[in-house]
Amino acid sequence: MLAAPRSWLSIYRTEIADTLRLSIPIIIAQLGVVLMGVTDNLFVGRLLGAVSLGAAGLANSLSFLLSGIGVGALPVVAALVSKARSQNDPATINRLFRAGLQVALLLSVTLGGLSLVLAYNFDLFGQTPEVTRLARDFMLILSASVLPLLIFVAARQLCDGLRYPRVAMAITLSALLINAVFNYVLIQGVGPFPALGLMGSALSTLISRVFMASAMLLYIYKAERFKAYMQPDFRSLPTTGDVWTILRLGVPGGLTFFFEIATFSLAVVIVGWLGEDQLAAHQIAINMASVTYMMATGISSAAAIRVSAAVGRGSQEGVLKAGIAAFLLSVSFMSLAALLFLTANDWLVTLYIRDSPAVMTIAASLVIMAGFFQLSDGVQVVALGGLRGLADVNVPTLITLFAYWVVALPLSYVLAFPFKMDAIGVWIGLLAGLTMAAVLLTWRFFRRVKRTNLPTQTGQEWTASAV
Repeated sequence: MLAAPRSWLSIYRTEIADTLRLSIPIIIAQLGVVLMGVTDNLFVGRLLGAVSLGAAGLANSLSFLLSGIGVGALPVVAALVSKARSQNDPATINRLFRAGLQVALLLSVTLGGLSLVLAYNFDLFGQTPEVTRLARDFMLILSASVLPLLIFVAARQLCDGLRYPRVAMAITLSALLINAVFNYVLIQGVGPFPALGLMGSALSTLISRVFMASAMLLYIYKAERFKAYMQPDFRSLPTTGDVWTILRLGVPGGLTFFFEIATFSLAVVIVGWLGEDQLAAHQIAINMASVTYMMATGISSAAAIRVSAAVGRGSQEGVLKAGIAAFLLSVSFMSLAALLFLTANDWLVTLYIRDSPAVMTIAASLVIMAGFFQLSDGVQVVALGGLRGLADVNVPTLITLFAYWVVALPLSYVLAFPFKMDAIGVWIGLLAGLTMAAVLLTWRFFRRVKRTNLPTQTGQEWTASAV
């Protein structure tokens, strides 16, 4: 029998509150990954116009498509650290931290190299000559920023897994300010700095990411709270096994992230075939959707950390409650985001551009579509976080491959061109894929929890330390 609403709220109030305390700093830090691109687009759209906005958006999307494999793979370290913390194992935590940095370096070389190859072959995407020229140069600079980005993401997993997510939050907020300042200074040219136009925006992202990586590593090695995990005798402990564990569990998660980001990046390419106005409008709407998505990934990361900690304690009930709390929190937040997109779409578009009525009209309609798929997006990403906490990564990867590349992309193309629904058709296809992923991944999570062989610890609920 279902519990009464009052009883339901009573059961999950503590779980939701703990998930929220852990999620908020992670959300803000996660936003730093995508808000670099949003900031670039805001300055480029206002200062340089629609063509440069389309080029910057396309380059940012394709660069994040590749680096997203690393961004999606490395959070498994936080889940493993959380499990080791619940088992009071500081030596394993140290090994995981060092192994995470090694994996970040390996992925940076691989993904940064692929990004360079993609940049030099940008004409394959069939964009206009001007967009191709600008986007190629922009992406070359972004390729250099993959290394500091992944080093930052890897290092912050130690903080998140130990439940100190405010560290990454503070660094990210500082980096966003640096990015905004350098965007203005380097695009227009202020004082001794030359006017670099669109390339100034790319350089500002590189500078900001170098700051993020440097600040995170400096804090970890200097802060008192981490000294228990950085003992000198830990430095000689082998990390090869941990590197392979992170790769084995993380790469499927990274590919899952890749399949979703690839879907949206390739949707940018499809929209680019429709015209420059459609491309600029799509970039505005997808930037907004990316912000809410990255917020949901913060809740997803908290779900992975709390589910993994419950696994470490051997509590099946703890796993279930951590998962449900994350779903409830994500649905609540994404419902508010959907309401904002559906009611304030015109105003949101004016934040990006005001001098192109055609772009503004198309973008306003696409923001409405973005509002419709908020719930599906929030549910599917939280389900992925819960499954990552259960170390279930292979089947979810196949589910996302099917939902995005078998359902979303083909449907987007068919609706946009044969059915002549233009950019709206692309977004309907994306909505179908996200909904398919949300249904299948949620079903997978609850099925896995039911089949997980952990003792139920009724009356022995773990209370996390305050974040």
